Amino acid sequence: MGGCVSSSSSSTCSSRSNGEKVSHECLGISMFGRKRIRRSLSDPAAALQHLSSIPNRIFTNGKSRTSCIFTQQGRKGINQDAMIVWEDFMAEDVTFCGVFDGHGPHGHLVARKVRDALPLKLKALLQSFESNRNENPQVEAVDPDKDQVMSDKVDTQWREAFLQSYKAMDKELRSQPNLDCFCSGSTAVTLIKQGSNLYMGYIGDSRAILASKDENDSMVAVQLTVDLKPDLPKEAERIKQCKGRVFALQDEPEVHRVWLPYDNAPGLAMARAFGDFCVKEYGVISMPEFSHRVLTERDQFIVLASDGVWDVLSNEEVVDIVSSAPTRSSAARILVDSAALEWKTKYPTSKMDDCAVVCLFLDGHMDMESDNEEQCFSSATLQRNHSDNAAESDDGHSSEPSLQRNFTVRSGEENDAYKRVVAEAEANQETVVTEDQKWSGLEGVTRVNSLVQLPRFSEERPGP
Repeated sequence: MGGCVSSSSSSTCSSRSNGEKVSHECLGISMFGRKRIRRSLSDPAAALQHLSSIPNRIFTNGKSRTSCIFTQQGRKGINQDAMIVWEDFMAEDVTFCGVFDGHGPHGHLVARKVRDALPLKLKALLQSFESNRNENPQVEAVDPDKDQVMSDKVDTQWREAFLQSYKAMDKELRSQPNLDCFCSGSTAVTLIKQGSNLYMGYIGDSRAILASKDENDSMVAVQLTVDLKPDLPKEAERIKQCKGRVFALQDEPEVHRVWLPYDNAPGLAMARAFGDFCVKEYGVISMPEFSHRVLTERDQFIVLASDGVWDVLSNEEVVDIVSSAPTRSSAARILVDSAALEWKTKYPTSKMDDCAVVCLFLDGHMDMESDNEEQCFSSATLQRNHSDNAAESDDGHSSEPSLQRNFTVRSGEENDAYKRVVAEAEANQETVVTEDQKWSGLEGVTRVNSLVQLPRFSEERPGP
């Protein structure tokens, strides 16, 4: 998770308010096929008041017709991850999925706000485009050239919908009177599956992968998104042109962070995010990367997850864990438990990050048998997540983030004997760190209630 690190004795970061063709399913009279679009709750502001009544929308540990989702609090305080699966999003056979990784003092609130509001904004824009298409009907394509023109237009509309909705989301966060996003923010990896078409928009370092079968019928992992970190050449160049700085701290040389021009703060470990307005003028943006992919019959499932998973598991390991799960409905939980075990094995001195996982199965169904609830979520696991579910009111009073460091680690050497023993992970589950626990030096750096004052690091402060 990419949080903020304040290293200045007088920090200014104080608390303040693929190019494939579109399939014929989305050509012709409708972006969403010929099935009738659900027009209810088209106003995002009004729909926010009725989220609990929207059918086929899940955002807590559980399963739907085609997916399972699971999140677990790490050892850094309140769970700042959020997730959602919304089936029948615009029409039948249209599904929205998203994972959001918050950071900063109020990151948990930002992630949940984005989880709730962003899908509604995207839905309203897509409905607006569809309405315009219906008011200005065109002759359906009859030859390959017209097919390409139509597909390009539809693809452009999807791209514009993602870009505009992300922009509107960030603008809303800036204007929220009761939500301080100055040094708090969230990543987002979102997708809409419409038939065989997959449309994706994302910012930050949460990731989506696809599990597919190759010509030998072996399962392979395909990374669908790019981790938008500050050390990517394109991202670093933009930040530097905006007078922001990108460098890594001495004790974590592989984790590049974004810093203000004349202050060693906030130390954001990602190049794009919602919120984080203290660095929005210095190159950090909320504009998403967009991509479109046409799925094939070889594609099996999609996994979206926060970086708490990707920091310790490779794409291939994630595909192997999910495909080997005894039931589909338990796949997300088993993946999170496997990540928890790897955190202890690979980084025994680091505090485990929050993990959130969405597993979307592309054949359109879950387990054929009726799963036992205990088979999906053990009582011990539900107990670990109770504190997160209790904070869903978004009022910020049920629990507060504790003073601690936010590690964003890179994968080290793979263990020779890779273990995925869920029982061991649960048996060895350590007590979550409480707020009154104290650490020395750099152990108390990020996700703070009020930004701490620390001595400067080795890099000299640039002149005026």
